[in-house]
Amino acid sequence: PQKTSFHRSHTLDYKNGYAFSRLPREGVGGEQIYPNQLSQAELDDLCTQGPTLTYGPAKKAAPPRFIPAYVTYDKKVLKFDAYFQEEVSISPAEHYRIRQVGIYYYLEDDSMCIIEPVVKNSGLYQGKLMKRHRVPKNDQGDFYHWKDLNVGINITMYGRTYRIVNCDAFTKMFLESEGILLNPPEEMISDPYTELCQMPVQKPIVPSGPDPFRQFLTYDTKVLRFYAIWDDTNHPFGDQHSCIIHYFLADDTVEVREVYRRNDGRDPFPVLMKRQRLPKTFVDKKMSFPSCVLEISNEEVLEWYSPKDFAIGKPITLLGRTFLIYDCDKFTRNYYQEKFGIADFKPLEINRKPHEKVPQVIPPYNGFGVPEDSLQNCLSLFPKPPRKDIIKMLENNLKVLRYQVVLESPVPEDRNRRFILSYFLSDDTISIYEPPVRNSGISGGKYLKRTRVAKPGSTPEDPIYYEPSDFTIGSTVEVFGHRFVITDADEYVLNYLERNAESFPSTTLQSLRDHFLPRHAVKETVNNDIPKRDLDNLIEEVQKELKLCHKYLNTRKFHEAFHHSDKDGSGILDKGKFLDLCERLDVPTNTILLKKLIDYCSCGEDEINYRDFLRAFPS
Repeated sequence: PQKTSFHRSHTLDYKNGYAFSRLPREGVGGEQIYPNQLSQAELDDLCTQGPTLTYGPAKKAAPPRFIPAYVTYDKKVLKFDAYFQEEVSISPAEHYRIRQVGIYYYLEDDSMCIIEPVVKNSGLYQGKLMKRHRVPKNDQGDFYHWKDLNVGINITMYGRTYRIVNCDAFTKMFLESEGILLNPPEEMISDPYTELCQMPVQKPIVPSGPDPFRQFLTYDTKVLRFYAIWDDTNHPFGDQHSCIIHYFLADDTVEVREVYRRNDGRDPFPVLMKRQRLPKTFVDKKMSFPSCVLEISNEEVLEWYSPKDFAIGKPITLLGRTFLIYDCDKFTRNYYQEKFGIADFKPLEINRKPHEKVPQVIPPYNGFGVPEDSLQNCLSLFPKPPRKDIIKMLENNLKVLRYQVVLESPVPEDRNRRFILSYFLSDDTISIYEPPVRNSGISGGKYLKRTRVAKPGSTPEDPIYYEPSDFTIGSTVEVFGHRFVITDADEYVLNYLERNAESFPSTTLQSLRDHFLPRHAVKETVNNDIPKRDLDNLIEEVQKELKLCHKYLNTRKFHEAFHHSDKDGSGILDKGKFLDLCERLDVPTNTILLKKLIDYCSCGEDEINYRDFLRAFPS
């Protein structure tokens, strides 16, 4: 990609009126042409291949006809009978169930599927339990093969273990033909709960008890009312809830309602616990019995809550919530005095716990968007965009500091790439642009859109962004994992820092002054202490001579060749290299004015400032 010259040697000519062609003296771009392009080993190889070159290569026998696997094993399926055990944790009648399935293995593409026969009114999702695909065997990327299947083994697919008990005749014949010894078949296990349901059901004998209708007629519309506190402060976001417990004497049911205050921040649900009979003591049950069931019958409960279980100052647990009763109404006092002979109904004093102020914890930055913008989601329910410094934006509008940077990369192709880093003073954002270079293989253009860049080592919670004081000549700027080295800057950067010297460190300003000091000296004089005005006059004379005698010079090619030879971009070339380039590019250096121009552009005896020399050849 560094090649810039692609001209060809002159090979077509006329002699004595006849057209003829001759061999080129140089290759494309002036490269040297070697008389013999073949090595000695290749020449010896050609000598030994005489019969092959004369009669051609020997004919080979046709390969046998290829039959793909999907044709050989088309519609050939291995079928295994299996079952798996499924745990049941929501029913007291069964602890597990046995589900019978069929495992199908397709030989044409080594895929598998599992199908469970549909049982009417089973209440289960049956049919195809696993769609047809290649089933992974382990975490190393292996898949199940027909060699892994046999009768009387356990096979695990997606966390579920299947027990293979039998197979069909074709499967048995195929596996035996492939040299696999099949285990003896096993008996298919049936579901114990299904067998239990098929047995005749005995009707339970209901014992005689109190007459609920008489109780309803006696205590209808008579309700005991208790005032209680539900302390939920041990849980996150918990609080002390004021509640009213209603005990209905007509059917021994209990209802709990929460007392809401104005502006307490809670949704006013009318009922905390709906009206129902609440169990107090359960029958000794097995450990596998679920703690929550849809409906509780008298068989699971030894004792239900009754009026004797409610008293002032006594904590009571209802469905896992503990309530402290601190008072009751007048009807409840009269009922307990007549029924149980209780006369002490002194209410308790409730000391509410003060609310602890929970400090706001800002979650870590998730990497999406700007940290300041993401922080607004933690400060308010309806986030607003972060406020900008309007005064700073107005004072520094259209003020941009531009730097030339080089990508620091181990890739050799990236070392010669040049970028323009722009720092916008209005909002402290950075953008990077890569000027396009012809025939470089890189399109160029926008490399980084305008955004704020944090320094390496800063945390997302407290980011530290780059400032103009961080950009010195030779310093390294890390932008999202890419390292750039600053090699040059605009003169506007130096002028801006000098005008605002009190706002920037002296090291940054001195770095730019040292960098621009040689350029300021060149503006007054040229090399060898020759006045700049004399050099300008000489360049004008050289340009006039070139227009008269050399009208068709490719000056663009001169610029590309000299800039390509200057690897470090210093503008200085070795004198011998400079003269070789001029000779190769057919630069007319034999004229008196051009020789004088070369002397004016000399930097000592062995170096030449080619930039001043190229001023005579405008592109």
